[in-house]
Amino acid sequence: MSTYLRNNAWNNQGTFDNSDLLWYAKAVGALQSRALDDESSWWFFAAMHGEYIEESTFPGWGTIPGPPVVPVAPVPSASVQGKFWNQCQHQSWYFVPWHRGYLIALEGHLRKAVIDLGGPDDWALPYWNYLGGDGQYKIPPAFTQKNLPDGAANPLYVNARFGPKGDRNIYIEIPPISGDCQKNTLYTGSNSQTTRPGYGGPKSGFSHGGNVSGNLESNPHNKVHVQVGGQANDIWGLMSDPGIAALDPIFYLHHANIDRMWAAWNALGNSNPTDPNWLKGPTASGDRKFMMPMVDGTTWNFTPAEVDSLSKLDYTYEGLDTESEPLLADALTKRFTKLGINTDNLTIDAAMDKGETSELIGANEKALHLQSDGVKANVKLSKQPLKTVRNSLKSASISSIPDHIYLQIENVKGNIDANMLSVSVNDTYVDHVSLFGLRNASKADGHHGGEGLTFILNITDVFDDLHINDALDINELDVKIVPDNDIAASHDITIGRVSIYREQQGS
Repeated sequence: MSTYLRNNAWNNQGTFDNSDLLWYAKAVGALQSRALDDESSWWFFAAMHGEYIEESTFPGWGTIPGPPVVPVAPVPSASVQGKFWNQCQHQSWYFVPWHRGYLIALEGHLRKAVIDLGGPDDWALPYWNYLGGDGQYKIPPAFTQKNLPDGAANPLYVNARFGPKGDRNIYIEIPPISGDCQKNTLYTGSNSQTTRPGYGGPKSGFSHGGNVSGNLESNPHNKVHVQVGGQANDIWGLMSDPGIAALDPIFYLHHANIDRMWAAWNALGNSNPTDPNWLKGPTASGDRKFMMPMVDGTTWNFTPAEVDSLSKLDYTYEGLDTESEPLLADALTKRFTKLGINTDNLTIDAAMDKGETSELIGANEKALHLQSDGVKANVKLSKQPLKTVRNSLKSASISSIPDHIYLQIENVKGNIDANMLSVSVNDTYVDHVSLFGLRNASKADGHHGGEGLTFILNITDVFDDLHINDALDINELDVKIVPDNDIAASHDITIGRVSIYREQQGS
């Protein structure tokens, strides 16, 4: 039986009547009172996720408008920094296991602070289920109060937190934020030719950002970060950028929810990788270890295999959803019904995503410069691959699943993360993408050499509609990309290429 229960932050209306939040605030205050080089301090743990301590202009830590007042000294030794700091795994199949270990370590330090302050010895980190209905899309009110019930300053209150409209009204928009990733059946692509990273992210070594996010990371993770952080004038919120995000106390409740979603996805019967390179972590290929300073003064060098199931750990979640298996076939059932195909004998196995090989259908001709009014890309289509798509749709049946079609927005680069882009194809809205992590991914000295971010969107519906309307005999598609918020002249954003792929499904 689990020792600790992580409860919903919206219990008791998300106010300080929720004792989990009141003790969280007090514990955060205790950790914030410690020095930057103290391995149990709030600031040290934030730097473990990412840091901009040496930068002299915003978002350099010393320039962040408080509260909180963020220290930039004393810094630990270079060896300690190299061991612990700048570890967060993004655009990687290590995204969820690394963040799970990170939460476990911080939770231990917070729990000790709670106990030292006279709180319960079974306190656990709450989660913010913004997809839970009944108004939970709003940030819990305990995070918006400047003072605790006793009149002391509230450590959960953050100045640089602006929301999706930049007006300090903090909530997330549903849609485009959703839990659709929970219907995925594939953790990561089955081979190097797949166009998609699956639920958990693409195969990688140690990855501190750059390239392609997994579906859970893309939505809701990245979108929630940017919408909560937001921007106002030339300042963006802490949650909007990985190098400052973990300074905001709502960060950890957001990640507890992402961790809960992974646990629920596993409870549906979906499997994590069995590849030794995932189970053993990046050290399997000689890369950097995952290291956490623990509450007893030891260092925990952990691997994904140690944290890949809640059954191996000492906590669980209130209201852990275990949706019924038929939901796995839901998307394919809807697609076949739309295409006029009988689904009476459709099985769960047929609905499983096989992650088969992909082929380029077409791409635009040159890089694009994104401005506030958006940009349009004319994507030229190749005849033979398009013919293959048409044939797969014409012969579609429950034993012959037609091709999936994906739009790739490749090598997006820029110097600000606090924005989302709306994407449409032939004037049909497809989805939003979040620029969370863009700044780091664009740095030439970064982990992926400044190649930026790449976004992969499912546009199968667009091609199904063209097929139904007998309009798939086309030469090009118009892809429009429009930012949700204005792009200042100082925030240059470019797009390397817009391309379209077909992905063959196993029969």
